[in-house]
Amino acid sequence: MLGSGSLMAQSMSDSQVLEYVKDGIRQGKEQKQLASELARKGVTKEQAMRVKQLYEQQNNVNTSKSTGTDINESRLREETKKNTSDMLEDHPTTQDLARGDQVFGRNIFNTRNLTFEPSVNLATPANYRLGPGDEVIIDIWGASQNTIRQQISPEGTINIQKIGPVNLSGMTVSAANDYLKNALNKIYNGLNNTTDPTSDIRLTLGNIRTIQINVMGEVVQPGTYALSSFSTVFHALYRAGGVSDIGSLRNVQLVRNGKNIATIDVYEFIMKGNTQDDIRLQEGDVVIVPAYDVLVKISGKVKRPMRFEMKKEENLATLIKYAGGFEADAYTRSLRVVRQNGEEYEVNTVKDIDYNIYKMRNGDVVTAEAILNRFTNKLEIRGAVYRPGIYQLSGKLNTIRELVHEAQGLTGDAFLNRAVLYRQREDLTSEVVQIDIKSIMDGTSPNLALMKNDILYIPSIHDLEDRGNVTVHGEVAHPDSYPYADNMTLEDLIIQAGGLKEAASTVRIDISRRIKNPRSTADNDTIGQMYTFSLKDGFVIDGQPGFILEPYDQVYVRRSPGYQAQQNVAIEGEILFGGNYAMTSREERLSDLVNKAGGPTNYAYLRGAKLTRVANASEKKRMGDVIRLMSRQLGEAMIDSLGIRVEDTFTVGIDLEKALSNPKSNADLVLREGDVISIPKNTNTVTINGAVMVPNTVSYMKGKNVDYYLNQAGGCSDNARKSKKFIVYMNGQVTKVKGSGKKQIEPGCEIIVPGKAKKKGNIANILGYATSFSSLGMMIASIANLIKK
Repeated sequence: MLGSGSLMAQSMSDSQVLEYVKDGIRQGKEQKQLASELARKGVTKEQAMRVKQLYEQQNNVNTSKSTGTDINESRLREETKKNTSDMLEDHPTTQDLARGDQVFGRNIFNTRNLTFEPSVNLATPANYRLGPGDEVIIDIWGASQNTIRQQISPEGTINIQKIGPVNLSGMTVSAANDYLKNALNKIYNGLNNTTDPTSDIRLTLGNIRTIQINVMGEVVQPGTYALSSFSTVFHALYRAGGVSDIGSLRNVQLVRNGKNIATIDVYEFIMKGNTQDDIRLQEGDVVIVPAYDVLVKISGKVKRPMRFEMKKEENLATLIKYAGGFEADAYTRSLRVVRQNGEEYEVNTVKDIDYNIYKMRNGDVVTAEAILNRFTNKLEIRGAVYRPGIYQLSGKLNTIRELVHEAQGLTGDAFLNRAVLYRQREDLTSEVVQIDIKSIMDGTSPNLALMKNDILYIPSIHDLEDRGNVTVHGEVAHPDSYPYADNMTLEDLIIQAGGLKEAASTVRIDISRRIKNPRSTADNDTIGQMYTFSLKDGFVIDGQPGFILEPYDQVYVRRSPGYQAQQNVAIEGEILFGGNYAMTSREERLSDLVNKAGGPTNYAYLRGAKLTRVANASEKKRMGDVIRLMSRQLGEAMIDSLGIRVEDTFTVGIDLEKALSNPKSNADLVLREGDVISIPKNTNTVTINGAVMVPNTVSYMKGKNVDYYLNQAGGCSDNARKSKKFIVYMNGQVTKVKGSGKKQIEPGCEIIVPGKAKKKGNIANILGYATSFSSLGMMIASIANLIKK
């Protein structure tokens, strides 16, 4: 598929891509859909740009074929141009452009959201001048009725039956209507009867002609363009890609018949919406964009910090208007202007009264600074008042007592003996003034006058002492630290912590308390005090009567030793009633679980049964220690490639057959929560792996020794360590081969022949072992043993 798609893309020429886009637009496809389809066909961005240029070249008419064009075809051509251009080159919008060095208005003629296309659905303009290619529709009604539809010929005439050629080229629609009324009066009576006309005519446009105009000067794509005869100067600039980096938006010239008939200022349209300069074009018109005269930059605290093109007579006030005015935090009394004087730079500080007379020059850089980050009349009050915050220094609010009253007075916890007044000196350093707030409020001390930027802080009594918290641990709903409150009891704290859990012991709750002696001058061997309590129905029934908690007390709610949650184990495989079972005794064993489950089926292979156990924290730690040892010798990359990590479970080697025949023996292991016994079906195969010629699985043959099975795998390879052969059993047990190993072979076992590693930690050797182990725990242990050797 990929190959054929690539071939298809390579076979699409630029012209085929262009036709594909045109067909898609005729079918009503969206631009995004077309772009996605072309991308799937392998059209690159570079090819898309070439196609765009090809399309523009086809539309920049170089031959004078300005015969009439069907209005629907004209509209389709313009729409195709617009959509093709948008799809192949996604012009940025005004909001997308970065500010600063962008020239205001320069992107208006290359944005996808503003095309300046003429509307073809307008009523026929009375001042529209007819020309070759226009289709005119002459409706006659009244005593005489007829409709004449004619296209103006290249000679400027239409041919009316019984009258002959009638020249309409160059006439306005209004003038042509009057002219035709006189001409047609020869064959239609009553048209010129001014007192009581019995017939009348109306001339309207059908299909409009295409005109050829030139766009020259500082535009992106100067050239000759074929446009609708309704097109204006702005649409011509849009078709030319807008002005270039040095093009003027304020002095666009329209030349007609060799004369400059208009100077267009695009800023009039942008700033005021004034379209009177957007003049309708005529055949042969030339739009000329000269280079700019004055380009200035304004930055800082204005709403539109950009570069602006100015006219020579425009002033600084006009620039501020173009920039959208000042921002709220702008310093408006003066602006800084950096100007080039022909030899060097100079700085001018222009006052606000001179904004209207200060003329702008090319290259000026204007900066609007921010206001100062300071206050002229700020007061602030903090601490133990009802409405702390910032207030106005005024004739009515200028003393401490008035400021406190303005803040709605002191709160109940206010520390009245002392307050602090922070004051800023003239040199901007700070000083602290001690205030007796109680006497000032009582009127027994002078009411201190305030100054700007004064900050009055009235502390709370709680700010001056360490209230601390109390902490509860253990079997409560929400063990945590809680704010201390006076007269808090043990019962209060337990209630605040959500109450006791089901597992909580009510016969022993301990409280530890800090040793606090601020007047002590020597060490103390006692580092804490301990109190023990019992509860009943949520109340203390045993312990120190009337015990009140203190800050930083810690409460320990113990777990009841008699509380036991259900502990489940599972059995699966060849067992009559497999599934989960709840343990009823701490001494429950393998045989007990098998008996609970109804015993093994007739197809059970008890010798292959295995026990999977959930690893506890200490077991996971040991596995982690082994992995870290391996990482030091093999490297972390090797460990990662093998996928070696600490697992949540591991396999315990068991002999279920012996456990069932000798209950309570050492073979009958004691179970623990989460254990899973798996009993496989009878199997009759033996697997040979490791350093053998062809690793293989063969049928179990009773009485055959290890060498027999090795021969079934093609024998040992040259790098085999024959003396280190071992056997892995289905139940997870591992044993070294002793002698011939005849008695060690069992159905389902796996014979492993280690290889001679050329260097310690050889990855091929380790991977060979890794594939044969029934659990990651066994693999880790075996690799660890290999490393040690």
